[in-house]
Amino acid sequence: MAKTMRRGYAPSPFGQLHYVECGSGEPVLMLHQTPRSWAEFAEVLPLVGREHRAIAMDTVGFGASAKPEGPHSIERFADGVEAMANALELDTFHLVGHHTGGVVAVEVAARLRDRVSGLLLSATSFVDAAKREAAAGRPAVDHVDPKPDGSHLVELWNRRRGFYQVGEEAALTRYVIDALTVLDRVEEGHEAVYRYRMEERLAHITAPVLAVCAPDDHYSLPSLEKFKAALGCETAVLPGGHVPVPEQLPGEFAEVIARWVSRSRR
Repeated sequence: MAKTMRRGYAPSPFGQLHYVECGSGEPVLMLHQTPRSWAEFAEVLPLVGREHRAIAMDTVGFGASAKPEGPHSIERFADGVEAMANALELDTFHLVGHHTGGVVAVEVAARLRDRVSGLLLSATSFVDAAKREAAAGRPAVDHVDPKPDGSHLVELWNRRRGFYQVGEEAALTRYVIDALTVLDRVEEGHEAVYRYRMEERLAHITAPVLAVCAPDDHYSLPSLEKFKAALGCETAVLPGGHVPVPEQLPGEFAEVIARWVSRSRR
């Protein structure tokens, strides 16, 4: 039976934050990658919502959430997540973060500690001194300069074309839409990741942690062993997929979430 998707807005110090939820029961809050929106979990939500209250929010500065001035940071993104959790009266909740969302989830779990019942890090970069140093000269990930003839739209498409299989153009189109929504600040989420001092926050996490990654996501796959060494957590390689694995394998991704929530109940 299809689950009804419910949209809403929650107050925050930055303005209103947009979210979509589905189902009822134990809350599972999902955080997207940069420069995406809740739509990254559009097919995952109703599957997790069969047994839980599945919530996907738009990070501060992205999607339909408030877009405050000033530099973004992982700490600011986490402020938004905390405001969302408080507005929705989530006394305790399970937290799922994908790519940038995973880095934000680390900060949230370090702050809220026992309010986070379980932490699932999907394709999350392990950000340490070596990662920050390597990022200093990296090329832009998603930035394109607008062109009068619109050719920047094709450039934006091609930035991530290699992550998607033939037949997954609808998912790639959703990426382009999300990126265009924040085109003038599209790199800031990536920049925030590489400034974050994650290694100073890991010891504050009290929730059980599972770190997973798609086998073709060579950007994040090496981080699994680093999280395992730092946190003593479980790790798993998903059965397929690349950077956009929640859209490529929504059923498998939702099943991983459901199993982890069941195991990490307090």
